[in-house]
Amino acid sequence: PALPRAEKMAAATGRAAAAAPAGYTALAVKFAERQRSPHCLLVKEHQVREGTDTAHPPRRTLFVLNVPPYCGPDSLSRLFSRCGHVQSVDICDKPGPGEKKDKSTSKFFDHKTLKGFQVAYVVFRKPAAIQAAKALSQQGPLLISTESHPVKTGISKWIASYEASIVDPKELKAEVDAYMQDYDKKMAEEEAKAAKEEGVPDEEGWVKVTRKGRKPGLPRTEAANLRLLEKEKQKRARKELLNFYAWQHRETKREHIAQLRKKFEEDKQRIALMRAQRKFRPY
Repeated sequence: PALPRAEKMAAATGRAAAAAPAGYTALAVKFAERQRSPHCLLVKEHQVREGTDTAHPPRRTLFVLNVPPYCGPDSLSRLFSRCGHVQSVDICDKPGPGEKKDKSTSKFFDHKTLKGFQVAYVVFRKPAAIQAAKALSQQGPLLISTESHPVKTGISKWIASYEASIVDPKELKAEVDAYMQDYDKKMAEEEAKAAKEEGVPDEEGWVKVTRKGRKPGLPRTEAANLRLLEKEKQKRARKELLNFYAWQHRETKREHIAQLRKKFEEDKQRIALMRAQRKFRPY
């Protein structure tokens, strides 16, 4: 006999939970109520050594695999907010240690678009929320897009993306000007610090010598040294080739001068002989 729809969904959820890898818990989610087949999110507690992952603290971070492209940070935060207060949601293209970074305030730069299925780190305020999140596997499929919080797809999503891509020249100019002011201030502080430390010996008595001018000295790294040696080698080979052609040119010129002198001597002897044989012939 045909099973009711609720029993079918429960059976599908049970099969998904049974098929989850070891250590993970399968959570059934659906994009909307009209969707028939659920999608499974694989979750577990994020466990790392102390200090290795400063952005995702242990015992308070839920590691989520198989996150679909249409499920953003706001959707994940809303899904897991029933388990406890969500402090932050970080979505990445692949797992890896995270470091605490200053929150980007730029509206036009440093925005990376992730494609395909992703991984997420959901950080709660209290550790008890981790077990509550795992217990969601006993409930029915969670909805990502609801009437109160719809997720845009299709034409509406493309229109919103296009409208967001239009740049306001005034806002862009204000952000670039603010960045350049901060950069100029930072460079002025570094120059003032370098001028203050110039000529002052360090703890071991060494004095740091710097090169000033329009073209400051290149850092003496291994790659820079190799490039410098290669340039010197090419310059030496070019010089040797030029010297070879100069020597050949000098030899050719010397031979030409010797031939001219030999011909001049022969002409002198011929003229002297003609003068000696000259006779008076009036007619």
